[in-house]
Amino acid sequence: MSLKTHRMTLKPGRDRSIRHGHPWIFSGAVASVTGNAEPGDIVLAVSNDQEPLAQGFFNDQSDIRFRVLTRRFDAPVDASFWAQRIRSAVDQRQRLVPPGTTACRLINAEGDEMPGLIVDRYGDSLVVTIATAGIEKHRHVILDQLRRICPATRIYERSDGHARQREGLEDRIGPILGDLPAAPIMITENHLLFEVDIITGQKTGFFLDQRDNRERIGGLSRGSVVLNCFSYTGGFSIYCARGGADRIISVDTSASANDMARRNLELNGFSPEQHPVIQADVFQYLRKTGECFDLIILDPPSFAKSGKDIARASRGYKDINLQAMRRLREGGLLATFSCSNYIDQDLFEKIVLGAARDAQRSLQLIARLAAGGDHPILLAHPEGRYLKGLLLRVVA
Repeated sequence: MSLKTHRMTLKPGRDRSIRHGHPWIFSGAVASVTGNAEPGDIVLAVSNDQEPLAQGFFNDQSDIRFRVLTRRFDAPVDASFWAQRIRSAVDQRQRLVPPGTTACRLINAEGDEMPGLIVDRYGDSLVVTIATAGIEKHRHVILDQLRRICPATRIYERSDGHARQREGLEDRIGPILGDLPAAPIMITENHLLFEVDIITGQKTGFFLDQRDNRERIGGLSRGSVVLNCFSYTGGFSIYCARGGADRIISVDTSASANDMARRNLELNGFSPEQHPVIQADVFQYLRKTGECFDLIILDPPSFAKSGKDIARASRGYKDINLQAMRRLREGGLLATFSCSNYIDQDLFEKIVLGAARDAQRSLQLIARLAAGGDHPILLAHPEGRYLKGLLLRVVA
């Protein structure tokens, strides 16, 4: 159908956010839709007086009724359109990704104006996540252009989770191109070596968004005793070992992740005996340990999967930060993170401040931390700022 047929009209006064650059229109802002648009179809969003606003993906099964693709009203969304978007994203990464690094995020959904598409590179393998009905409908042409622009020996799909379910889509997991890897993939990041399991690992196998933060925090660790909580496969631990930490304790509940963390330490010439990896619940470990630390890293999984989880998640973040502050020496550093979309920066800082008051600790804010440059976000899209962190120093 033509864009003239697929037209979505907004209610009076509900066009302000999209005019100001936000890429979403929610269901409550929609007055009518003409043309029998189906989930994933491209429609033209217009103001209540029929002024064109943007082309984008429509989905009447989602609270996010419309996702902006382009603010050009005459642009055909065809193979050339997708090729230009993919090439632009890839070219940007070539400028942003540091030497000695073979893994990065190539495409970051709305941040690269491809809503619902995530592509991560691990050496010569690509991992693709499709989370919207619109990208799903254009799946074949997008994958054709991706293969042409980003040659790879393997493309693996991990399209699952709550975002896909909210779009009315079933999970899809499996190979698109090439065979399944017989062993974990080896990557380099800032000249360090890591094993990555793209099949069953968390996210797409590695927390690529923390690369810059790992580098920064590792550089502050010389001579320190470090506790890396929710350590997964040991990313922060290996950087701290390279940074000259005296001793690093890594704590995670996953036996398989801990095994890989030990291998990653050994791959980079560090001893798991000197830097022990412990399988334990972090909340319980912090309560039971009698040891104090110079640097504690808190990088937990998302505590809030939806808006209804905010109160419970806030309690979890407060508790974990409170317990960590009690185990820090005066002058010690705390690097604390939240990757929950529903916990914004202001709320996260209030939670951490509340924990500091309860712990009777006074903290200096050294820096606010965020995802690396290969995870761009639109300035007008705060929902894209899922990863937020604070680097703090205990002064009393």
